[in-house]
Amino acid sequence: MTDTSSTPDTRTPAEIEADIKRRRETLAETLDEIGVRVHPKTIVGDAKAKVVSNIDHTLGRAYVGVNRAVSEVKGQLVTEEGAPRLERIVPVALVVVGVVGLLALGSRRRRA
Repeated sequence: MTDTSSTPDTRTPAEIEADIKRRRETLAETLDEIGVRVHPKTIVGDAKAKVVSNIDHTLGRAYVGVNRAVSEVKGQLVTEEGAPRLERIVPVALVVVGVVGLLALGSRRRRA
């Protein structure tokens, strides 16, 4: 900012009015922008966008993790040629059947 007390203003009244008008327009634009930024709908919209972005990021990471786990399991249960590895599938299937059976028995006992 310049010190106006020591330097005389050499602008014409028309230049001063034009400067005031320009500053008013700039101030009006600034106030409009502030009004939009603090409007509840804008705040809610920004919050929603941030939540959706976080959910998308989390789901993407989960998808990659699940895809990696499925690939690892598939690599353990299937040969590179695509043939099943029965020596690994049969024990896994027996464990799954046993767990499902135990859960069914536990569920049946609670009902009785």
